[in-house]
Amino acid sequence: MTFFEILAALAVIGGGIFWYLRKVWFYRDPVRVAPQEEGAILAPADGRVVYIKPFRHGEVAAEKLGRSIPIEEIMKAPGLGERGWIVGIYMSPLDVHFNYAPIDARVEHMVHTRARVNLPMVDLWEYIRLTYLRRAVDLFSHRYRLVNERLTIFLRGRDMQLAMVEIADKFVNKINCFISPGQAVTRGQKVSFIERGSQVDLVIFREDVEFAVRVGQQVYGARTVVARYRPAGGVEQ
Repeated sequence: MTFFEILAALAVIGGGIFWYLRKVWFYRDPVRVAPQEEGAILAPADGRVVYIKPFRHGEVAAEKLGRSIPIEEIMKAPGLGERGWIVGIYMSPLDVHFNYAPIDARVEHMVHTRARVNLPMVDLWEYIRLTYLRRAVDLFSHRYRLVNERLTIFLRGRDMQLAMVEIADKFVNKINCFISPGQAVTRGQKVSFIERGSQVDLVIFREDVEFAVRVGQQVYGARTVVARYRPAGGVEQ
């Protein structure tokens, strides 16, 4: 083979690999068996934990910004409590992009907030660290968290209230949601799918939880236990 024939063959192979990763691998839907541990809060998405922060009086401290951010500004909707925790999970293009219900609950309501322009979540070095080096990067103070398009899903269980804030990246095409307000969901149930890289914030409206993960850890939706709490049991009817 000539040099140009080799280049052409490599280009075809590379194009085939890219097509497979983008059109087949990215949309994979692995079987997930959710742990049935009582009082467990499961990860709502695959990805890297980039922060675990408490909020008090409805605000989260953002040290790099030198101010606190109202939790309502992140959710673009009124919250279900003034105190609790927020956990950020960054989903790289290599992660499964289905999102899952963290607990047995009923969908209280959903708020879809569009954006004029979606900002990139990370710069090139942060992308390499998160995607390929699998290292933690603190993204809490980045502007995209407040301005990008998002879908906030409020979930109410009998003894736990949560919100899933699905935040779109710059190149996200759309967020496909499979549930509707008033619907009962079971832990580990698929609730949505986000195109390309993105992030899910898990807002826990309760202080007395014990975290089972740490910042920088890789988690898997519907499978990894993020936190535990003392349950009263059951889905709110």
